Amino acid sequence: MVTVDRARAMAYRVAALGLAERSSDRPADLPVLDLGVQEYTPGSAQVALAARTSADAADDRLITVWAARGAPHQHRRADLPALVRQLWPVSDADASARIKSGQIADGMKLGLEAFRVTAEAFREVVHEPMPRGQVSTEVSKRVPRSLTYDCRSCGARHIAGNVWQHSGLAGGVEVQSRGRDATLAPIPGAPPRPDVNEGIDQLILTYLRFLGPAGPLEVGKYFGSSTAEMKSVWPADRLTEVAVDGRKAWLPTSAVDELTSASPTAGVRFVPPMDPLLQARDRDLLVPDRSRQKEVWRTLGNPGALLVDGEIAGVWRAKTSGRKRVDLTVTAFDSLSARRRDQIEGEAGEVARAREVAEATVAFE
Repeated sequence: MVTVDRARAMAYRVAALGLAERSSDRPADLPVLDLGVQEYTPGSAQVALAARTSADAADDRLITVWAARGAPHQHRRADLPALVRQLWPVSDADASARIKSGQIADGMKLGLEAFRVTAEAFREVVHEPMPRGQVSTEVSKRVPRSLTYDCRSCGARHIAGNVWQHSGLAGGVEVQSRGRDATLAPIPGAPPRPDVNEGIDQLILTYLRFLGPAGPLEVGKYFGSSTAEMKSVWPADRLTEVAVDGRKAWLPTSAVDELTSASPTAGVRFVPPMDPLLQARDRDLLVPDRSRQKEVWRTLGNPGALLVDGEIAGVWRAKTSGRKRVDLTVTAFDSLSARRRDQIEGEAGEVARAREVAEATVAFE
């Protein structure tokens, strides 16, 4: 067994995720796109990319699709044929775990059938860019009633959000825009709907390569599945057991040398809410202090995280001022030296670049 402390595990993740040194590679060439970059709020994925590369965030090799947990992620178009098979549930129990919801207590019992019928409904409905609401209405008509619920706010019956978003990639749809003008569209040359899962082992290895050392519990939570289901497909023959401050975890054997040689790197990064770094499910490793965890991960409206020398040192929020400036408010967990504040103010320019405005201001709380 390999033994490391928390600091080394954290340094490994920061480097693996491309946050130790800013690259000049185009976004689709960044390794983190193997995992995907979540679009938590409009433009947040661009901030995540700017934290990793000085290249323009625009890259027509990327596409936004509902992927892990049914959340919108940027992925490489070329990866979709493999990704759709990897994300397909491995069993009825896995499917039910992913769509578990009090809104559809009976519908979740359908297991894989819920994914099949919803994916087919998407393919029947979406042949051109369409408003998300219209797609929801039409898909809801085509699935079993047990997958829908009565929406009090609009007086209609809708398919449950977790079902249709988990099924969107298999249904061949991309997320073209979000917010008030949310639009879905058919994926050009969409891969066919899977019949069975293929590649769940590779998906687990990808998670562990970026967010390991970790175990089935963390992997299950990341993909919206269960610990038991992940244990049933755990690729033990390609993993090495690692003790992180005494906690049992695993890492791809091919990455062990990078883990044991990892060391913290100097510098500052603004990572957006739901950045891949913040997606790890072992939050005690990322932020050991429980009160500080509550500042980083909120029930509603997560802030971004301030990364200083490879550690999460505070949170930040942004407000765009017209079309020329973004105003950042930084709340540090500990006091910051004048030199450190200068570094943070300099790095704020990367957020401005990602948001396509001329400048950024920083206010410290």
